[in-house]
Amino acid sequence: MQYVLNCGQMKRVDRYTIETIGIPSMVLMERAALAVVEEMIGRGDRLERILVVCGTGNNGGDGLAVARLLYLKGYRVFVECVGNLDKMTTETRMQYHIVENYHIPVVNNPDYREYTTIVDALFGIGLTRPVEGIYREKVRAINESGASIWSVDIPSGVEGDTGRILGGAVRADDTVTFAFAKAGHLLYPGREYSGRLWIKDIGIYPHPEEEAGYARCFGMGDAGPLLAREPGGHKGTFGKVLVAAGSLGMCGAAYFAGGAAYAAGAGMVKICTAQENRQILQTLLPEALYGTWEEESLKQGIEWCDAVVAGPGIGQGEDALCMLGYLLKAGRQKDLPMVLDADALNLLSAHPGSKDMLYEKCVYTPHMMELSRMMGKDIQTLTEHPFRTVGEFAEAYPGTLVWKDACTIIRCAQGEVYLNKSGNDGMATAGSGDVLAGLLGGSLASGLDPSQAAPLGVYLHGAAGDIARERKGRHAMTARDILDSISTAVSGGAL
Repeated sequence: MQYVLNCGQMKRVDRYTIETIGIPSMVLMERAALAVVEEMIGRGDRLERILVVCGTGNNGGDGLAVARLLYLKGYRVFVECVGNLDKMTTETRMQYHIVENYHIPVVNNPDYREYTTIVDALFGIGLTRPVEGIYREKVRAINESGASIWSVDIPSGVEGDTGRILGGAVRADDTVTFAFAKAGHLLYPGREYSGRLWIKDIGIYPHPEEEAGYARCFGMGDAGPLLAREPGGHKGTFGKVLVAAGSLGMCGAAYFAGGAAYAAGAGMVKICTAQENRQILQTLLPEALYGTWEEESLKQGIEWCDAVVAGPGIGQGEDALCMLGYLLKAGRQKDLPMVLDADALNLLSAHPGSKDMLYEKCVYTPHMMELSRMMGKDIQTLTEHPFRTVGEFAEAYPGTLVWKDACTIIRCAQGEVYLNKSGNDGMATAGSGDVLAGLLGGSLASGLDPSQAAPLGVYLHGAAGDIARERKGRHAMTARDILDSISTAVSGGAL
């Protein structure tokens, strides 16, 4: 499991390493610089003429050390220092004097187009104010240089906690960060500006008292144990999913959710849908069992299943509201894990009294607009402080939040937070969310706790989207392409 830290956590880890563990700050700076140089030489090209652009903080000190190490390896390196040199930190001033002693060229107002590679060491993760004046001019010139761009720790101008752009930011081809990914590397648009992200071990490790509070990234290595199957099992032991989806004319939502539940490994799926959809669905997905929205059919489904998916394509009419109310009441009595998606979330927003029926095994899958309606806040407010947002959601809604976005954020009932790294913009297509809901339902039906099923399902959904991108491209991808790619994604995790 990979940890993701916010800026405050990273600063405390740094301080703990220096003050408690006893590794001097200059030693960490040297290790950081060596890590950058190793990546540049091992993965980079266009290293014929290198400019390292340094600020006056410790990020600039890292850059100065990078310049020296490259210079000592025989590369043509030049240094530019931006800002008031009298305000350099102690470590950065020491690095600057070392650069002077080695007679490494220090240039003023260079033409960035003359360099094949530029190393961005202007600002680190501590930046909180907009990039203005000469710094903004430098950022723009770096981006327009045509050089290969490497950022030290985080692209200058990207806010480390949110990924927001503070006035302007460097668009890196590669970013080398230290010890842990930062939230700003993964949340958009910071993720786009970071380019390829390389996380390097420089001797900084989790703070033992804070480790439980770190956000996490789920990866294929984490998926394997959760995808293990009992060789002696049968269709009943691998989980039964009830999918309540698809009003008249919306059978596609039911098909995608039901098909994805099977792809997640469910042994049996029953789809309760509008009567008019059954013939089409039985042709599209003959493996499934079928029922209607009538109470007796729903009752049989609830008594039979191990997990419920409710909401895709059900509409927001009175019939849908009654069905959702029945499922929540019966699911709560049986303590069934229940995925609430799409119209189920809209119904919760429109009928606040129904929130009283929610319980801890509910998994909510809102996209940005649905989350805005659920919380009664505008989108800008939600995205400015994403970690605060998921905490406030947990106070209002019991259970697990899957906040669907370019970087999906998961907040489990017990407080664990995950940032998802898989997936791509081709997945922004109708039906993609229905596929995710089914994947989550199938994962829950296998016996996984929501705190396991949510990050697993989200990761596999994104991984299937990445496979579909390779097969079909990002522009032409459809939900069916994602659905058809789940089996390959799951097979990769189960190897």
